[in-house]
Amino acid sequence: MIDIHCHILPGVDDGAQTIDDSIEMARQAVSEGIRTIVATPHHQNGKYINEKQDILELVQQLNNRLLDENIPLTILPGQESRIYGELVEDYQAGKILTLNDTSKYVFVEFPSSQVPRYTERLLYDIQSEGLTPIIVHPERNSRLIEEPDLLYNFVNKGALTQVTAGSLTGRFGKKIKKFSLDLIEANLTHVIASDAHNVSGRNFYMEQANDVIESEFGVDMLYLFQDNADAIVKGNACFKDSPEKVKVKKKLFGIF
Repeated sequence: MIDIHCHILPGVDDGAQTIDDSIEMARQAVSEGIRTIVATPHHQNGKYINEKQDILELVQQLNNRLLDENIPLTILPGQESRIYGELVEDYQAGKILTLNDTSKYVFVEFPSSQVPRYTERLLYDIQSEGLTPIIVHPERNSRLIEEPDLLYNFVNKGALTQVTAGSLTGRFGKKIKKFSLDLIEANLTHVIASDAHNVSGRNFYMEQANDVIESEFGVDMLYLFQDNADAIVKGNACFKDSPEKVKVKKKLFGIF
């Protein structure tokens, strides 16, 4: 199994704080059947700066340590960039890292309660650069929960999305779990990943999420997500069904 979103690099963001934390996370990942992880430290989120070259070096160091520890896990380089206006320029300047450095897929994170006005134009500019933007954990964005047509529009125009395993298992509450299932039902997400930060509250939950997907949508959907994770790390095309709009139940007002 491949996990394309994980904060396993030590001491660079709010994920693993020490190399021992990274090793503990690695052992947990392997116990869930994960054999490949894309390390995606936060970048430009107002608190953390993690540019391409620094990440590449840290990934190599962690892989060396995993070999020493005989842990059967491979770390690939990645980055989780908070959306900002200069993202394309920074990519051209060598600061933005695509997933596994394939020059194909790039993570884009929204603020938790907002979708910036320039988002549609920036996603277009990213695609004009030959990249495919992957919007991470849209199910945890309060604006998208209230206005899912915004996400439909982004996906309809070429963006992909990644839902978090913990969202599907209910770790973030019933509302976010329901919206996660709605996104899968409407073909508005394309891959599941852990977004793991540690082995306590922000663990992997990939096995549990896979059980939910298979139970709700069947094994073919589970295989689709796994195949897309493989395609992403190889820089190949993902499978996409035509997106549909999420059916939002209208609130009823009145006296009963």
